[in-house]
Amino acid sequence: MRMTPQRQMVLDAVRTLGHATPEAICAEVQQQSPAVNISTVYRTLDLLEQIGLVRHTHLGHGAPTYSCDPHEHVHLVCHSCQQVIEVEPELLEPLAATLAATRGFTLDPAHLALSGQCANCASQPAPADQPVPGQGHTTRNPEEPV
Repeated sequence: MRMTPQRQMVLDAVRTLGHATPEAICAEVQQQSPAVNISTVYRTLDLLEQIGLVRHTHLGHGAPTYSCDPHEHVHLVCHSCQQVIEVEPELLEPLAATLAATRGFTLDPAHLALSGQCANCASQPAPADQPVPGQGHTTRNPEEPV
């Protein structure tokens, strides 16, 4: 497999940007080569992931983000300020053990993002016109009929 100039530009953009969406990577690449389009970026990211140079993570709704980091961490995403905090996957070992024992499920914590509020946002009073996160939502058992 050959490292074409376009592939190298995409890889360099991922390294420069850290956790970045394909659109952000494309914008970075287009600063050097406006002819590179979003389809080329998506195909290149897929290829780079197949050969282990990048890995994608879903940090919330929308497009995945790509990184060159080894991803030996879990992502905590603040839904107020969008800050991404990286923590050790060992923090999820009790959950992983429970899921394995009760469901036979093997957790991939490096591909996981947990949504919530960072310490800074949690300490701020919520504006009167905004709902408090986590309130007003109902959850149901997926096995129960709707």
